[in-house]
Amino acid sequence: MTPALIWLIVGGGLIVAEVVSGEFVLVMLGIGALAGAGSAAVSGNPIIDVLVFALVSVGLLVLARPALKRRFLAGAGLRTNTEALIGTSAVTVSEVDHSGGQVKIGGDVWSARSLAEGEVIEQGATVTVVEIAGATAVVSRAL
Repeated sequence: MTPALIWLIVGGGLIVAEVVSGEFVLVMLGIGALAGAGSAAVSGNPIIDVLVFALVSVGLLVLARPALKRRFLAGAGLRTNTEALIGTSAVTVSEVDHSGGQVKIGGDVWSARSLAEGEVIEQGATVTVVEIAGATAVVSRAL
């Protein structure tokens, strides 16, 4: 088996193994191995192949990996589900007080209650979603 083919198999195996780990280390080593395969095809010198592998792998681990991790972890702050509804505007479908009522949030009708005890919000008023408690939106009059 030629050295270039061995480098290709190792590189492909490392890139496939990255799917399991998800840490962006094996893919960098896999790309380094693919660069080693290219070097083996061109130079045929195993010392140069290993140096190319090492330089490309270390370069990717030091330069590309931190940027990729920042990019993918930045999405972790993305609000979804009921958390995404907090702070949005809604319209009251019925009168809302501290014991109950209904609001329309983004086209869906939710059970609701007012934030402040004794606060009564009339039908058709614009409110702000303060929190989601179970299946009930806690709202306050929009400013």
